[in-house]
Amino acid sequence: MNEKKRNLIGLVTGGTAACLIIMGIINGEPVTVLHKAIDICLECIGIG
Repeated sequence: MNEKKRNLIGLVTGGTAACLIIMGIINGEPVTVLHKAIDICLECIGIG
């Protein structure tokens, strides 16, 4: 695979990842992930 094609694949992959991250932030996913992480931590130490 030549360098130009490899750079294009990297650019497309990076752009797609950035779009999906932005969409997740807009949909409020960080709050959901935080709540799930807190629940797991509390269960682990026996409080929740």
